Amino acid sequence: MHVTLVRPSELGASEVGRWRALQEADPAFDNPFLSPEFTITVGELRDMVWVAVVYDGPDIVGFFPFERHPLGIGRPVAAGLTDAQGMIHLKDADIHPHRLLKLCGLSVYEYDHLVAGQPMERAKADAYPSPIINLRDGYAPYTEFLREHSGKTYKSTLAKTRKLQRDLGEVRHDYATADLAPLRTLLSWKTDQYRRTGRTDRFAHQWIVELVERLLDTRTESFAGVLDMVYVDGTPLAGHFGIRTRTTLAGWFPAYDTSFAKYSPGLIQHLAMAEKAAGSGIQVIDMGRGHKEYKEKLKNGELMVSEGRIARLSPSAGVHWMLRVPARKARATVLANPLLHRTADKALKTYGRLRAVLPQ
Repeated sequence: MHVTLVRPSELGASEVGRWRALQEADPAFDNPFLSPEFTITVGELRDMVWVAVVYDGPDIVGFFPFERHPLGIGRPVAAGLTDAQGMIHLKDADIHPHRLLKLCGLSVYEYDHLVAGQPMERAKADAYPSPIINLRDGYAPYTEFLREHSGKTYKSTLAKTRKLQRDLGEVRHDYATADLAPLRTLLSWKTDQYRRTGRTDRFAHQWIVELVERLLDTRTESFAGVLDMVYVDGTPLAGHFGIRTRTTLAGWFPAYDTSFAKYSPGLIQHLAMAEKAAGSGIQVIDMGRGHKEYKEKLKNGELMVSEGRIARLSPSAGVHWMLRVPARKARATVLANPLLHRTADKALKTYGRLRAVLPQ
């Protein structure tokens, strides 16, 4: 095994083609966060992004996209934003993870959404479910599943759609639109949601706003940004921005206008999106790791992702362990316990309400 380190922009057409071929050869890699276009776009905005091109003799057997931070700390590309992480590699390739870290100049690689079958995964890594909407059999069988297994979710969402139309007017759905104006509306809703719930506003970082805008403008057969918006009487109601491969749509930024909350606009939008996505060839909508009520109502399957780190023996790896691992384990404990999770969520929402009324 030997490695060539390059900036994403330095990947040639043959290397991008090889990356895509390896990705499409293994269902575990069928996620747009693992696509070359995603890494290349982030690399245009973040100078810490690198790609290790892994060779076995003259043949490329893998690609390892990563961010290199101070002290040789490695993280996934766009860490904190992505719901699928890891290498894209030839199945059964002989890749030695600790040697790979050394060749990449890393002392540690930490991850929180590592997909299955990774050389980087530790045997004792913590595994978590990532809820999905499985559309491989089509939209109609999916809705039949919801009727049988998701309580009143499907019927009540249809009823609220009809009530919305009676109360306010025609409901219109735009799937995979390239218009920038609704994207900006969606991001403003998302910013309000972050502040309202006490979370950090991701869109306060200009590079994330620019990343989303560039991805919206990216459209190929194998990768594209997908903006979805539902309107009532011409007024934006709810929307979602994600990215897709040929067959997987990654759920990323859903949001809605809270003045319409009584109609469950998020559920209306997700069901409309699932129907259009299935019709366009999408087989899976990956909603991402994390417990959310709407995910529990809509899911009909799960993937597994893992959280952990792999490290070489070094002083910086020890410092990283002290700074990150205890906090990560405490967070995982809270997220895994419904009572602790609800308590923490309520505390964050209280903080969000206070932040909204206190002078900045």
